[in-house]
Amino acid sequence: MRTLPQANTLLTILFLATFSFTVVAGEKFKVCADPLNPPYSTKKQDGFENKIAELFAKELGQSVEYTWLPQRLGFIRNTLNAPLKDSDVESNDYKCDVVMGVPAGYDITLTTNPYYQSTYVLLIAKGRGWDDITDATQLVNLPLQRQESLKIAMFDRGPGTTWLQKNGLLDVGISYQSMSGDHENNVAMQIEKDLKAKKIDMVILWGPMAGYITTQSPKNSYSMIPMKSTPNIKFDFAMAMGVRKDDNARKEVLNKLIADKAGEIRAIISNYNIPLLPISKQAIRNDDD
Repeated sequence: MRTLPQANTLLTILFLATFSFTVVAGEKFKVCADPLNPPYSTKKQDGFENKIAELFAKELGQSVEYTWLPQRLGFIRNTLNAPLKDSDVESNDYKCDVVMGVPAGYDITLTTNPYYQSTYVLLIAKGRGWDDITDATQLVNLPLQRQESLKIAMFDRGPGTTWLQKNGLLDVGISYQSMSGDHENNVAMQIEKDLKAKKIDMVILWGPMAGYITTQSPKNSYSMIPMKSTPNIKFDFAMAMGVRKDDNARKEVLNKLIADKAGEIRAIISNYNIPLLPISKQAIRNDDD
């Protein structure tokens, strides 16, 4: 006779199997995404998150359906957690089911296992008198006159600005907003334009955004120098996918796809010139918690 714990285990397996089938059997892979957020997602569906969504949908025998909304405050509330309404009566369906890129362990959603890890980099336009810089710490030790000629972008938040402040370089930073509200350019697009216009010469920027900028110019137009995490400032982060807090079945389906398609996922992301690091065991453990 099966003991009670064994019976409960069997029931749990059957429960997950039933709900996993429901997730897989649907006709749509419903993604919440920003319509103008290269290199992640665009309405042209040419971002790397678009490509991974296509990969997963194909594997599940589904087609991708998007709910588009700029990634600003309230994005999760108005997409992933927003029920569909029919004649003013809330249904059991939601506008979309998956956010393709959130930090591992993100507390607003349930998160999958990480599927890539990247780092902030110091991105320097070549040929402007800074080609000798091969490590960010060299900026700290420059002669004062040369430091004062720096044109380095900084943001209203993020580890790059913290680093500049801790190293006495905040006064030479050129300020940008992380969420500009610009309907024609996301942050990466604006930085790319300003680098070309020589309004700035360098920036400490999240790896995927830096990768996007390098793909918009001839090869070797920029130096991309990885920033090194310290106990006080963390620069590298693991990224996962987000689902609703109670959507464990969908999380398990996505985790299996992340594991089975790891090589293809990495190949897609590498095509966007994004610096990739090995996914840390700590990031996976934190997600399991």
